[in-house]
Amino acid sequence: MMQLIAKAAAVAVGSALVSLMLVLAVVPAIGGVVEGNAIVMSIACPLAIAFPASLHAFWQKKRLADALAKLTAAHDELADAHMQLAEAHARLSEKARHDDMTGLLNREAFFSALKSTRRRTDAGALLIIDADNFKYINDTHGHAQGDAALLLIAEAIRVGVRDNDLVGRIGGEEFAAFLGGVDVEEATLVAERIRLGVEAIRFSPGDGKYLPLSVSIGAARLRPHVSWSEMMREADRRLYEAKRRGRNRVVFELGAQAAA
Repeated sequence: MMQLIAKAAAVAVGSALVSLMLVLAVVPAIGGVVEGNAIVMSIACPLAIAFPASLHAFWQKKRLADALAKLTAAHDELADAHMQLAEAHARLSEKARHDDMTGLLNREAFFSALKSTRRRTDAGALLIIDADNFKYINDTHGHAQGDAALLLIAEAIRVGVRDNDLVGRIGGEEFAAFLGGVDVEEATLVAERIRLGVEAIRFSPGDGKYLPLSVSIGAARLRPHVSWSEMMREADRRLYEAKRRGRNRVVFELGAQAAA
């Protein structure tokens, strides 16, 4: 406040000096005489008018500046809050797309990504991967050990596929992978790499013994005019065939694919 008073006083003094100089210059020029009362009035009037007017103007300017500063601070806080909300929403959206336990895409997100993939490629293969004898692990050693085995299998699948392949958990112990741009031979190599990776896992349910883990894999090749649901049915049929043949194997049926 003292700063405002000082600034208003400076303006008032300046106005008084200007007024006095004008009186001293103009009045004699028109034939008048500058007397004591004229000098007093030329000084007093500007002081009486300029000081309160300047003080009010400076006060209003300060209030506006303070209000603008508060508004700017509030805007910055709102922008920060909006950014944090957007980041939280992005994290929640990303979390909603992934399976809580394995971190792979969940069923809905996997098939959603699968649909959009078809617009970018006309070649590839769909793998359906199912853990063998998984009910035995759950029933004999409990669901906690079953979850531990699933995590190991999921990691083997993640390592077995390529960086840009889609991988998801689409059921309890069932996984799926889409290998974009591959032919039958390349897809078979990836599927075998997954199978061997799971087979190499040393899983102990906690009793000092190791249980063998394995997966059966059914595969279907992406072809024009074949829907995803048809490919799923093909891959499922081959998965069941892999189970029927003794599990721990990949079934692609090259001849059937070639004829399709």
